[in-house]
Amino acid sequence: WNEFDYSCEVYAKTGRMMPEDGLDQIRPHDAIFLGAVGFPGVADHVSLWGLLIPIRRTFQQYVNLRPVRLFEGVPSPLAGREPGDIDYYVVRENNEGEYSNSGGRIYADTEDEIVMQETVFTRRGVDRILKYAFELAQTREAKHVTSATKSNGISITMPYWDERFEAMKAQYPGTKTDQYHIDILTAHFVRNPHWFDVVVGSNLFGDILSDLGPATTGTIAIAPSANINPERDYPSMFEPVHGSAPDIAGQGIANPIGQIWSGAMMLDHFGHADAAAAIITAIETVLRERIAMTPDMGGKATTSDLGKAIAEAI
Repeated sequence: WNEFDYSCEVYAKTGRMMPEDGLDQIRPHDAIFLGAVGFPGVADHVSLWGLLIPIRRTFQQYVNLRPVRLFEGVPSPLAGREPGDIDYYVVRENNEGEYSNSGGRIYADTEDEIVMQETVFTRRGVDRILKYAFELAQTREAKHVTSATKSNGISITMPYWDERFEAMKAQYPGTKTDQYHIDILTAHFVRNPHWFDVVVGSNLFGDILSDLGPATTGTIAIAPSANINPERDYPSMFEPVHGSAPDIAGQGIANPIGQIWSGAMMLDHFGHADAAAAIITAIETVLRERIAMTPDMGGKATTSDLGKAIAEAI
């Protein structure tokens, strides 16, 4: 276990999120366990392009996997929803798509200013994320894959995404499939979350859906994520969905479940399924019995209180 201080605080002092050889320093490791990054005065794109995207792309972490689950003891903001009604995965393409740096700005600061940024889809990139989603669905009882698209308005890249989805679907004849345009899909996440099992989307659409989904489970603070290199040629990275929450920094009230659940996903990635399951069971117990609830879940517990309660439940 090695700790690396790659952070916005370091950027504020040095102008870099990580050292020039930062990626080489973490390359030999089996996994990366990342704490949320963000700092007042440092623009969000700095931490994204200075740390997260270089890690995700250099180490071919092309799968961003985010479970969305409503736990007993945490009320959903959606009326009448109970545990079991919300239990699905968002599979987000993590290396290309809308989050490219292909483009530019010309005639800056004039009335003729033009700004352009291109979406980049490759057959390899699209096919491998779709395949991951379909393979994940085979491990689930429902065996159901939903594709997020917008091919009625985005006339080149999204029809291509749809074509590749149809081609991949043909390889999994026993799998239920459907697709929705992203605008109505977000509405269904709110109105009909019980419809979903595995939802796959491009970088942008997956990003949107994987924040919206956890919000419907009561608090985004419990949501984990995994940035996976399925071939295991490089380390995968595990991190909470939430940001660094500078508004409550130093108060000791941040909800640690997103970080802890991310650790469980890391253990599962290592092949320690029993250990991962023990952590999830402990989280379930603490939330169900409301043993220690931080303010975001309507309680008064501290970060330490909740962490200790989960450790004791294990």
